[in-house]
Formats: sequence, C-alpha cells, structure tokens
Amino acid sequence: MQNLISSQPRNLGKEMQIGPLGYGCWRLVAMSAADAQARIETALTAGMNLIDTADVYGLDWGGSAFGEAEALLGEVLRKAPHLRSQMILASKGGIIPGIPYDSANLIGACDASLTRLGVEQLDLYQIHRPDLLTHPAETARQLEALKSSGKVREFGISNHTPSQVEALAAHLPFALVSHQPEYSALTLAPMFNGVFDQCMANNLCVLAWSPLAGGRLADTTHLSDTLAGVMAEICERENTDLATLSLAFCLAHPSNPVAIVGSTTPARISAATQALDVTLTRQDVYDIIQASQGVALP
Repeated sequence: MQNLISSQPRNLGKEMQIGPLGYGCWRLVAMSAADAQARIETALTAGMNLIDTADVYGLDWGGSAFGEAEALLGEVLRKAPHLRSQMILASKGGIIPGIPYDSANLIGACDASLTRLGVEQLDLYQIHRPDLLTHPAETARQLEALKSSGKVREFGISNHTPSQVEALAAHLPFALVSHQPEYSALTLAPMFNGVFDQCMANNLCVLAWSPLAGGRLADTTHLSDTLAGVMAEICERENTDLATLSLAFCLAHPSNPVAIVGSTTPARISAATQALDVTLTRQDVYDIIQASQGVALP
C-alpha cells in the first residue's frame, strides 16, 4: 500500500530546506511576548522551521493594527535572539487595506517589515496578492532591488494565477522559489487551475495556507454527509482525528506541499506532527476529492 505522504524536507530554492509542516503567524496577536515565544518554540521543536508571517497580519483574531503580528514576533526575537538561527523567516507584503493592493512599493513594505521584525534579512519574501494595476516589470524591479541589497534571500508569490506568475517571472533575472495558495480538502482549486502544475514544472515550493479551511475541517459540522463519511472511515482506520487527517491530505500531493499550521494552542501545534504518521493511498485521496466535489471524476 503506497503512502502518498512524504515526511522529507522540502527545498526552498537551492540553499534552504523546510519541514513538511510550517507555522503561520496570522493569529499570533493579542498576547504577551512570552506567550508568543512559547508558541514559536513549540513550533520549532515540532520541526516547523518555516515561520510565516505578513505585514497585514494584525487586523484579525483580536489584533488591532496593521503589522501587529510582525511586531510581536520581532519582540520575541529581541528577547530570544537565538531563535532566529533556528527558523526560515518568511513574510509577505503588497496588501494595503482600503486600496487594496500595491506592488509598486514593495521596497518600502519590506523595509517596514524588517524594522518591525528587528532583523536585517528575510529568508523569504512573498507578494501577498497580485496587484492588478502594477506592471509586472515594475514589480520585478522592486524585487530585484531588495535582492541586490541583501534584504531578502529568496522570493515567492501568494494567491496568484499561473499567468500572473508567468508575467512576473518573465521580468525577473532570478527564479521564484515558492507559491502560497489556499489548499485543503474543501478548497481544491490548485489541483485543477494549473497552480500545482506550474509549481511542479518550475520547482516552486507549495506553501498551503488554511489546510483546515479556517477550522471547518476540525469537525464534521461544515462537511457534507458524503465527505464526513469518507473522512470518518479513514480516521477510524488510521486511528486519528479529522484535523490530523486534513493536514495529511494537504501533504498527499506530488507537488509535496508544506501545510501551514495556524493554531495558537501549543498542544495542537505539537499534535500537528501526527499528520506525518498517517497513511493515505491513492484511493483515499481520490475518495476525499470526489466526496468534496460532490461528483465523480470522469
């Protein structure tokens, strides 16, 4: 019985490797630096060396300001500077609430992120969402300037279509290394819209956000009876719970996604690693896909 889940590290460009699970800081707000540090340390101990944040994080989950999550993580790194060397630090920019997107000023956005985080360099910087009103040549110029300054090691994109990625890549003198789409058993679009295909063709590391669909995959309340039944059967066989199975589903694609864990509960962060012990066969994954879509594949 072939297991489609790989627990091996993922390549992020040519020089960095990250674990199959990463830690997302969207909810890392409205808490003390000590509490935030405890969560970061729990994630790192669990092998989640990718620590993913963004400048816009801070306006949800009890946060009160743009940049709050970065500022809190920065406070953690100032109090515990040894943690920086244990992580691949990633942030995102380009969302400006009220505008809503601006990729013509990514240099300023990245500089502000570096200041809030209290670091001189990001390992990965991603364009959070595509700016429809900035020519990709200008976006590329911004990224090239950040790379030549040494402020960013590698670049990626998030929530882009394949054609938007191609347009940007055509103007860059270096390769993009990652794409961060939403992907879960309830959000299957990257499998069908060309995103995963492009990532596999161009060695883009897939960083899957919201693998639990915003919590909807933590229990059966929001699932169709068919999907709930299929997943419950696999859970029973694998002696696991729905949340763990949902993380495992995200890992069971040949693009080898990294599932971004966003919980702020230390026990749940640690428990996420149980997804690496789940066995999912080709039949299992296709059963979940078809149950999620509500129709059989042709």
